[in-house]
Formats: sequence, C-alpha cells, structure tokens
Amino acid sequence: MASNTLSILTPSVNNLTARIFVRAAGLDFEEVDVWGRKDEPEFVRKDPAQLTPLLEESGLPRGSLWESCAIMQYLCNKHGLDRFYPTDPGERAMTDSAMFYLIGTFYPLVARATYPTLGFPQYAGEVATSEADDDMKARAQRDAEAALAQPLDAFRKFFLDGKRFIGGDAPSIADIRLAATLEFLNAIDYQFPEWTKEYMSAVEAALGEAYSEPAGDVRGFIAQVKAPAV
Repeated sequence: MASNTLSILTPSVNNLTARIFVRAAGLDFEEVDVWGRKDEPEFVRKDPAQLTPLLEESGLPRGSLWESCAIMQYLCNKHGLDRFYPTDPGERAMTDSAMFYLIGTFYPLVARATYPTLGFPQYAGEVATSEADDDMKARAQRDAEAALAQPLDAFRKFFLDGKRFIGGDAPSIADIRLAATLEFLNAIDYQFPEWTKEYMSAVEAALGEAYSEPAGDVRGFIAQVKAPAV
C-alpha cells in the first residue's frame, strides 16, 4: 500500500498542483479519482469540506488533509524537502506569501474568468450563480479576465524580481502552485505576457514528466471543452 493516497479530480488545476508535487518529490503515492463521488458518506467522513485534492497519510492527526498548499507544506516538512520549501525564515515567508496571494487574490479571479467556460460550478454569492441575466454574467466574466493582469504582474515584480523561479534557481512549491493555476487560462485563450509563457515553460522543463504527465489531463480537458460541437 502506498504511503500517500491522493483523492483527485483530474481536470482541476488545484488537484494538478499536488499531483505534480508528489511526482517531482519522488514520493510513494496512489491516486484515486473521485469524480462524482465527493458526496458519498465514506468520502465526506474523512473530508467534510468535500474538497480535493485530499491527502490520506498515517502521520496526520485526523488521517487526512485537504488544500493543495497545505498538502505540499506538510509533505515538505515531513520529508525534509528543502529544495521545494526553504527553511530560511525569510525565504519561506516569501514562498508562503506567494501561495497565499494566489489562493486569496489571484485564483478567485481565475475561477470567475474560466469556470463559466469550463462548465464548473461557481460559489454562492457570485454573479454567475445569481439571477442576473446572461449579459451581466458575461460582463462579470470579462471583468474578471481583465482584472487578472495586475496580480499576475505582482508575481513578476515582487516574487520573481528577475529570478527564474520564485524559488530562485529551481521551482518551489509556490512555483508549482502558480504554473498549475495558469494552465486554466488557456481555456479562455488568455493573452499571456511573454514573461509568463517563458516562466510556465521553464517550470515544466525543470520538472519534466512530473509536470507534463498530470498536466496532460488538464490540457486534454480544456481541449475537449473548446472543441466545436458536432
């Protein structure tokens, strides 16, 4: 039996983050695709938030852990994977800040810009889930897409600041989280700044199959969504 079990949804970039990481780190793991099964009692018992990726591992106090960034942080701490998550307090703080900025500020905009195209449900209270008409929902999606530029440039100016990766010479867990997230923007043919395309290519080149193999699932899903109806 594998040391780590990941319950995943293959089309998701949140799940892609953890899938890339366990491969890049060379950890012993098993993946379980729970598409359509997150509301089953057995899954809800260990994951009342019904979120993926979900890590199951014997060292966890409750036996399971969700949230991609928390999963990567935990596994780095447990296995001493300093190359992905630096131990220097200042460098670690920058890694944490980049990930928290992504999940708190950048990813909500990514979701609003891409989920309508991908056919993913959005959160309660969003324009997309309201009784607003189709024109208003389409405008909200366009506004979210336009708003991506500022936080994306903050990654370039602050977290990268002339470096190849947030982690310096090699990708950190923050780089894995960011590069995986950017994959979804291909669903809306987002006009990436040139530096962003170079950055994504550099992360994939540095991680090799650990990145490209699971990323193929997300890319395949996006291609299927964008394919003309027949």
